[in-house]
Amino acid sequence: MDDLHPRALPSGHRQADELVGRVEGLLEELESLADPMARDLATTMVTALLDLYGEGLRRVLDGVGASQALTLAGDDVVEHLLLLHGLHPVPVEERVQAGLEEVRPYLDSHGGNVELVSVRDGVVLLQMQGSCEGCPASAMTLKLAIEEAVFKAAPDVAAVEAEGAIDEAPAQAGGLLQIEMVGDTQSPSAAGAGGHGSDPSWAMAGSLPQLSSGGTLLKEVSGHELLFLRLDGAPYAYRPRCPGCEDSLEGAPLTGAELTCPACGHRYDARRAGRCLDQPQLHLEPVPLLTDDSGLVRVAVG
Repeated sequence: MDDLHPRALPSGHRQADELVGRVEGLLEELESLADPMARDLATTMVTALLDLYGEGLRRVLDGVGASQALTLAGDDVVEHLLLLHGLHPVPVEERVQAGLEEVRPYLDSHGGNVELVSVRDGVVLLQMQGSCEGCPASAMTLKLAIEEAVFKAAPDVAAVEAEGAIDEAPAQAGGLLQIEMVGDTQSPSAAGAGGHGSDPSWAMAGSLPQLSSGGTLLKEVSGHELLFLRLDGAPYAYRPRCPGCEDSLEGAPLTGAELTCPACGHRYDARRAGRCLDQPQLHLEPVPLLTDDSGLVRVAVG
């Protein structure tokens, strides 16, 4: 009965989430019925109703133009039903590509890039490019960012595999980094990315209006102090500790993309994952960050 369960919705749609949660709860009650005949009959009835509504949706889409179908898919509840029945008017490849475009600037800030190779049987295959030299947080950082971006754009994706994944050590020939996706993933602010309790939690940092005129901002998010800044309109987040002197970077001057420690004077490239311009072996600790359509920033802390 796994195909009867509604797929997770993108975050920010409270009414739709509540409806999906109610259906999910009723399905769980149905599955727990002690009488196997009653359980099978109820399952058959639900399946028949889904087939009926799916056929109705297909006929609706057949009767409207492409632009109208896209408009319908813009409603969160309708989009959910279309995904449930495999009727979304935008091919999954295009939706995955759109998700990757959103996260590409962040990957670039870590000296990497990603290209879509294929989408087959619900599995997205990506080609990782570039490197994040000397950045121990690169593998988890990029994994979380890509995972969240793909799932947000295409909730019907089942898994993501990345060839040539960016990591500290050179990738082995033919090796794959498995990025698991979980169908019941909650919104980033409510659970760890991908639904795994061991992953860092995505916490809301807000729209960061204090950075509208430039500079840096030291802000506590979910009990963690983080240093925020903007470069060409794109937000960045780092742990606020200088690896050269261990002092706080609060109040650190930002000149272009160059962040200078007020205590020891070490300079860091804020655009390139915090690499030290004076001593290459030093680097800041970047924090995974995503921005939604409304400009709200979430960071992976934990």
